[in-house]
Amino acid sequence: MRRVSLITYADRLAGDLKKLKDLLENEFGGLFGGVHILPFFHPIDGADAGFDPSDHLSVDEQLGSWGDVSAIAANHSVMADMIVNHVSSESSQFQDVALKGSASKFWDLFLRHEEVFGALDSGATAEQVSQIYRPRPGAPFTTKTLADGSSHEFWTTFSPSQLDINVESSVGRQYLQSILDTFSGAGVKEVRLDAAGYAIKRPGTNCFMLSETYDFIATLSDKASDLGMGTLVEVHANYQVQCEIAERVGRVYDFALPPLLLHSLYTNDVTALEHWLRIAPHNCVTVLDTHDGIGIVDVGADGDRPGLLNDHEIDQLVESIHHKTGGKSRQASGNAASNLDIYQVNSTYYDALGGNDIDYLIARAIQFFVPGMPQVYYVGLLAGENDLGLVERTGVGRDINRHYYSREELLSAINRPVVKELFALIRLCNSLQVFDGDFCVEDSPKQHLVLSWTHGECIARLAVDFAQRSAWISGAQEGESFEYRIGALTEATKEAV
Repeated sequence: MRRVSLITYADRLAGDLKKLKDLLENEFGGLFGGVHILPFFHPIDGADAGFDPSDHLSVDEQLGSWGDVSAIAANHSVMADMIVNHVSSESSQFQDVALKGSASKFWDLFLRHEEVFGALDSGATAEQVSQIYRPRPGAPFTTKTLADGSSHEFWTTFSPSQLDINVESSVGRQYLQSILDTFSGAGVKEVRLDAAGYAIKRPGTNCFMLSETYDFIATLSDKASDLGMGTLVEVHANYQVQCEIAERVGRVYDFALPPLLLHSLYTNDVTALEHWLRIAPHNCVTVLDTHDGIGIVDVGADGDRPGLLNDHEIDQLVESIHHKTGGKSRQASGNAASNLDIYQVNSTYYDALGGNDIDYLIARAIQFFVPGMPQVYYVGLLAGENDLGLVERTGVGRDINRHYYSREELLSAINRPVVKELFALIRLCNSLQVFDGDFCVEDSPKQHLVLSWTHGECIARLAVDFAQRSAWISGAQEGESFEYRIGALTEATKEAV
């Protein structure tokens, strides 16, 4: 039976892995079937919050050990990140390259300009470089000078300190296999393939989600499957690309859902959302928020591929987020605050809805009701607000939605009415037996969204009136009918106070 999962950093929510295990079994007891533990490798406090590991095979000692990961995996399905595309320049492998040059056994682990485009004097043209799809402006190369005085242009898709792996080399394949083997040994059940869409490069292309990339991801997924692990592919792209990827891999993210829900809640227009839910792949993981920002590219046009929203609607969406957050998201997004991805808006989802409890709970109810495996990010679980102070301290825009919770803050948040109702909503949806059945987006009046599931004699229905901001879950299970009004618990708790 489908159950909601948690996405979290071990340190920013609980402190370390042992405390995370205790949290899952006590304060969060019965809420989650699984947990995606965001990078816990060495170091967790690098340039990209753990997504630039210098040692992908070691758990950062600040968090614990592989034994602690295994202890969590004993009672919860653990998902872990495999950073497919790159490794830190601080890694022992690159330090060996920096010292020994081409004599290093890791020389072929790192992708260089010349391996794709040939020697520098006859390498990539300006036009070819401009075609390369990447999450930040500028060329995707960084010059590194080695101990022998030689300089080489290394691929650095994300940042100068994150060196792209040559995943087609023998040493590259061995490196990735060593990560899978380590994960399997610790009891990890699902592998999130981070930045996999950038892994294969070919001259004259945009070097993103090529046909060879699909083959690479399929092969990597097969290797994970051989070890008893599933895979989740993380790719931000036009919705048609997501549909294509979904046909060839285990699971993909539904990154179109978060911006479409915001658009519907801002405008009461459910046209785009309804259309997407009728065509969206079902082998997906649904999220409203993650450690990254709210994706815009996922609902926009890409060349001759139309978007789910038009340019004007996207502009209005972005401006509405900035308005709802009082301008805080603007300070943390785009070219501001050292962002690696300028195509996302950085904000907590709760603040993107202006801190409106009912809107937030409606958004979560829809997320839990659409096809796929729902995951809730730790800040979203606690209806967290934007942490602009952390952004100002670190200079990293995405930190606005990566708050460090003290134990006192955590306990206080759990007692907020909106969080109590979110917990109740999760438990209700965890208990429903219909999500393995047939899904339907029902025809409904304008400004209404009606979603239903049937599985044998079990039925469940979510009806949302966007204009009136009312939503109900109703149905029948094991011969008993049920009805739940979204927001009722929050309103009752507030009235009692």
